[in-house]
Amino acid sequence: MAQIFLSLLCGLLFGSGLILSQMSNPAKVLNFLDIGGIASGTWDPSLAFVMLGAVSVAAIGFLLGRRRKAPVLADAFQAPQKTRVDAALILGAATFGIGWGLVGFCPGPALTALGFGRSEPIIFVAAMIAGMLLFNVYAAKTIKDTKV
Repeated sequence: MAQIFLSLLCGLLFGSGLILSQMSNPAKVLNFLDIGGIASGTWDPSLAFVMLGAVSVAAIGFLLGRRRKAPVLADAFQAPQKTRVDAALILGAATFGIGWGLVGFCPGPALTALGFGRSEPIIFVAAMIAGMLLFNVYAAKTIKDTKV
């Protein structure tokens, strides 16, 4: 029960941070990504400070985590199994970046923006879920076809 409560608390804190920093506002994100808008005055560098703050907090968390044998509410840390940069990682990162640059949403802020009742995040989240399902079908077929 403590794990569920702390997970809810962390989710609320994360969502509140996304709203407060305006990461769930696609116009703000798109203005940040529009580095070419420096000359016209539309570029908004403020989200760089949000990212700097997030990276700083995460770095402290990783440093503290290295000193522990296990997380507070789990038996073991879950590290990624793959550590190589491969085509799938590059394709996934490129797809993420292109999607973020086109519409100003990435998954976390899009889920947070669902609470605003606007159609844009609903469409984005529906497309995101469709993409996940399509990938699962593709991955299942690829794994099945590679088994001899």
